[in-house]
Amino acid sequence: MSTVRRPNGFGSAIAATVSERVSGFIVAQNASPTVTTLVVCLDRTDDVGRKTGLRSPVVGWEAVRALVTDVGLADPEDSGVNTLLESLRVAQNLRDENEEVVVAVVSGDHESMVSADRAVAEQLDDLIAEYDPESAVVVTDSAEDERLIPIVESRVRVDSVDRVVVRQARDIESTYYLLKQFLADEELRQTVLVPIGLTLLVFPLLATTVGPAQGAAAITTVIGLFLLYKGFNVDELLARAARQTQESLYSGQVSVVTYVVAAGLTFVGLFVGALGVSNLGETPGVVIPATRFAFDSIPWLAMAALTASAGRLLDEAIGDDPIRSSFLNLPFIVLAVALVVRGFSAYFLEQQGVIDPFVVPANEFGIVSNKRFVMAAGERLALFVVTAILVSLVGARVAASLSGSSEAAERGDGGSETALANGGQAGTDGDREPGSETDGVADAATDAIPERRDQELADGGADANADPNGDDRDR
Repeated sequence: MSTVRRPNGFGSAIAATVSERVSGFIVAQNASPTVTTLVVCLDRTDDVGRKTGLRSPVVGWEAVRALVTDVGLADPEDSGVNTLLESLRVAQNLRDENEEVVVAVVSGDHESMVSADRAVAEQLDDLIAEYDPESAVVVTDSAEDERLIPIVESRVRVDSVDRVVVRQARDIESTYYLLKQFLADEELRQTVLVPIGLTLLVFPLLATTVGPAQGAAAITTVIGLFLLYKGFNVDELLARAARQTQESLYSGQVSVVTYVVAAGLTFVGLFVGALGVSNLGETPGVVIPATRFAFDSIPWLAMAALTASAGRLLDEAIGDDPIRSSFLNLPFIVLAVALVVRGFSAYFLEQQGVIDPFVVPANEFGIVSNKRFVMAAGERLALFVVTAILVSLVGARVAASLSGSSEAAERGDGGSETALANGGQAGTDGDREPGSETDGVADAATDAIPERRDQELADGGADANADPNGDDRDR
């Protein structure tokens, strides 16, 4: 049914009840056709009503098409004209897909937002009660109108939201919409606006006290640290570490103690490395001091890593789950890396004359003896590298062996449990041994329980016709 009332003045009053096929839509007189899709154009501030004098809702193809002319003549620059045309276009496309469609324009009230939303809700209730649509397609032209979408969704399923943006105003409209959406996000406001505000407040103070250059440098440093903090997710890493520490303390894990010891060894290593650098005196460049720091601190840092990995390995060994190969191989990897770093740093320092060459003293072990000799820098480096490779190979071998034995033990326990669950029998004929590896656990599980009648199961395996008090009852 398409009924539109026009004000006196332009044109003649139109009050038409159409009983014919109009552009593919069938609207029968005094009938409410059942449609599958409602194409609804939302106007929260009632721009259409204020410019044309019409009361909403405006329903029907011809009524909406006539409304386009009225709105265009009243205000040719209004984007509502494009919204009405988009509603007609969407309805026509759905009609071409053999869907029963009704198009409608729903307006609110320009007095207050609450009254506008209530007016839209009332009109939607009337449309849904009359046409009973299965779904709706919402057409809007502004972020203000999109606030009505939850009202539509609470009454009918919304399949699509079509937002019309005029090409000439696309950049301005999109920027406004994105800015409004950005300001509505509390997390983004705290992440972006708060640092900008602090920068604008702190920079004038620094500029007047220490100078503009120093103030700009300080502000840039703080911003860089903040970006790195957010980029590397330091807050989440700290929160995760705090949760793991709390769980470890409550569960009594050994790794808590070893982590504390490892932290102490780490500080000792850093201190020893700093002392080694300070003993160099006035050394130009940063390569030699950095190498000296690595040479002196790497033994302590390696001990810290070994202590932490040993604690983690003990936690895995105490637990019920099998030890993963990565934890078994970790101490060997740490030792191998420490040997390589120590060897290369010693090589560079010896080449620069910072440390003395390695002297092998005279030793005698039974029939084997050696004289005192000085090892060259290259030989010293080769010894460290070869030792590191051997340590890593031994670690990989040990991890593979222990992991394989754990998996084999787990498989063996699983097979014995299956055999025990089957009463020690692998079949009805007794020709299989319990836990037979050739037949497999699956075959043992399926063949272990013979087929029985319900009466036998109820009687515990006894004959159903036997005397309950007799001696022939199966036990």
